Amino acid sequence: MSYPYPGGGYPGGGGGYPGQGMPQPGYPSTNPPFPNAAPGYPQGPTSMPMPGAPPAQALYGGSAGYDQMPAPPSGPGLPYSPQPALGFQTVAMAASAFRQGAGSVSMPTPQPPGAAPYPSAGGAPPYPVGGGGTSAPPYPQAPPPAGGSFPSAPPTQAPSAPGGQRPPPPQVPSAPGGRQSAPAQGTSSVTSGGSQTHHKYGTLKEHQPFDPHEDGQKLRNAMRGVGTDEKAIIDIMAHRSNAQRQKIILQYKTMYGKDLIEGLKNDCGGNFGQVIHYLCMTPARLDAYLLRKAIKGWGTDEKVLIEILTTRTNQELGEVKMAYNTDYNRNLEQDVIDDTSGHFQRLMVSLLQGNRNEGTSVDMAQAQREAKELYAAGEKKWGTDESKFNAILVARNPAQLRATFDEYSKLCKFTIEQSIKREMSGDLEKGMLAIVKSVRDTPAFFAEKLYKSMKGLGTDDDTLIRIVVSRCEVDMQLIKQAFQANYNQSLGRFIAGDTSGDYERVLLALIGGKD
Repeated sequence: MSYPYPGGGYPGGGGGYPGQGMPQPGYPSTNPPFPNAAPGYPQGPTSMPMPGAPPAQALYGGSAGYDQMPAPPSGPGLPYSPQPALGFQTVAMAASAFRQGAGSVSMPTPQPPGAAPYPSAGGAPPYPVGGGGTSAPPYPQAPPPAGGSFPSAPPTQAPSAPGGQRPPPPQVPSAPGGRQSAPAQGTSSVTSGGSQTHHKYGTLKEHQPFDPHEDGQKLRNAMRGVGTDEKAIIDIMAHRSNAQRQKIILQYKTMYGKDLIEGLKNDCGGNFGQVIHYLCMTPARLDAYLLRKAIKGWGTDEKVLIEILTTRTNQELGEVKMAYNTDYNRNLEQDVIDDTSGHFQRLMVSLLQGNRNEGTSVDMAQAQREAKELYAAGEKKWGTDESKFNAILVARNPAQLRATFDEYSKLCKFTIEQSIKREMSGDLEKGMLAIVKSVRDTPAFFAEKLYKSMKGLGTDDDTLIRIVVSRCEVDMQLIKQAFQANYNQSLGRFIAGDTSGDYERVLLALIGGKD
């Protein structure tokens, strides 16, 4: 039997769609009936719906099509279980049952597996479920989207908190203004960039409120025209933290296309200009600059090598080496090796590794044992085993070394400082003593160096400037206290008596005044 419409109907009869006179939704009903169709059969469709066709309108609130046919108002149930998903095969089974006299057929609505049915449109009772019963109370959600697609399973919910309330998501503490709060700070904290260190014992603090744009304008005005407004420069450069000064330098170049550092160097000369120049550099770049200056050319300024390498932390030493390589395209360790020799060279190279134990624990048994080893390497024998002093003094943490020094005094009639002076000489002696003094009391170590830089006739301006600029944000408050305790006068008044003019004013501003 041939049909005039390809793809229409099922073999042996009409279109195979239940419900007399029910047209295929979404398609025109002008097609002529099948020839030879039994009386009462519906008109056949022209073809199967193609993918991408617009969804048909449902008669009872849902979308209609091969996967979800609307159910007639009444009628006996199907002679097969309606549990399988309603697809092409299910429609064929329904058509076959209808032809065999099952009467009007009630078509099931597809349900999400394991879930209660969705409510019907217009407040109609729920669709029948297999077994002749009614469904459980419907979900309160909206009907499924057009197209008849359902999720494979109801969404899984996280366990609820006691009382039926879901626990709120964890909140990140925020600082005022909606920004994430900064980590708690102890004595010091290093920024993510690694080049800035802030300490609570510094005399130079961050200035608030801070506006790098306004500061840049003031500095430009201070350097414009005839002469220089040194007071305006001091008011900004000696009252902003290093991190703030770096922002001013960047903002100045952004605003004017000029290098602020070069401008300040051209307008500020002498010792005052040297202070301002040092203030423009980060701590790591300043140390790298000082070390390069101490090494290059004829001779070596060993006291600068000793001061920097014996008082910086492991992290700071690592940053100094990186800055040295970046700024001068040279290896700091190799330059030190080329410029030094003997046991002093070995001491400097050991310090450059930045591998000191920086813990705070003390092992008394180890302190007693190593005190005996130091005594045996020096006072107890003819000659000195410098390598033993090197191995212990460079590697142990300060607290452990202080315990070792105390134990050493019990074994020997001399202190460790006295034994070093007796057993060593020259730069090696100075380097070993610097380690011992800085381990015992770092602020007192710097206070002594400041006192010696200004005592007597003349002033060691390089040392004075280097220490004031490098320690004003670190521990200058403690250095001032040690200076007052050891020399019975304030550091500020000592500086004021040895300097003058803008040079004096900028140094006093950095250390917090005369008192």
